[in-house]
Amino acid sequence: MKSSLITAFALMLLIEGVLPFVSPGRWREVFRKAVLMEDGQIRFIGLSSMLIGLILLLVFND
Repeated sequence: MKSSLITAFALMLLIEGVLPFVSPGRWREVFRKAVLMEDGQIRFIGLSSMLIGLILLLVFND
């Protein structure tokens, strides 16, 4: 279990690091837009991400 959590965390960092590495200007623009968003919009994005992740875990869990 501990190994799976570390692997998941490592993959998250890897995926999160792709955009700033490949296109730092675009990454900056995304954050500029995120700062202007309302709390409800940010919460909706967070909830959507969690639900998609949960569904993927349930579908592809072996």
